[in-house]
Amino acid sequence: MGWYHLSLILLLITASVLQQFSPLFEALYEGRVLIVPLAFLCAAVTVTTGPMLLLAFIGGFIWDAQHVITPLPEALSGNPEVYTDTTGDLKFGYSIILYALMGFFMQGLQPLFREGKWHISALLSGVAIFLYLSAEYLLISFVRGDAMITRSLILKISFTSLLTMMLCPVMFWALYRLAGLFHHTISYEGLKIDRRSPTE
Repeated sequence: MGWYHLSLILLLITASVLQQFSPLFEALYEGRVLIVPLAFLCAAVTVTTGPMLLLAFIGGFIWDAQHVITPLPEALSGNPEVYTDTTGDLKFGYSIILYALMGFFMQGLQPLFREGKWHISALLSGVAIFLYLSAEYLLISFVRGDAMITRSLILKISFTSLLTMMLCPVMFWALYRLAGLFHHTISYEGLKIDRRSPTE
């Protein structure tokens, strides 16, 4: 593991702090920017499977630590971005699996990302966020034994995905800066150390 990969871990930790200050947009059905999933999705397309799974574990662990663990055991819940009351629905660790699935989805875009078509990865990151929140809803519905799909829920998930996707260019810019800082080159197989001398 190189310095770039360590910087991605620090990026996820920083994103988790910034997530606490991410506002709800009431005019957009309480949609918000999901900074931690955004950082993970953009990073996942730049690394190989091993580092991606490590980032999925760390990102999912942080996400559940922020949204599932509460002072009262009976108040263990799912993601409040989807539900306002999810008492006893999903337990700690479910986000790690969902993050890994999102990571595999983004890694399928590496050939396009290698060609410099990062804008396609940015667009599909919004799709990945939508699928993540939808999968979480389905999991909670399965645990509850019922499914109630409302217009407001669909709009909330859609606006959250759209708002998060709009910040993808900023996140990719930050990743390119980190890659340059630690002398790594983004390639199809992830990030490899650029061992060429400046004169070559």
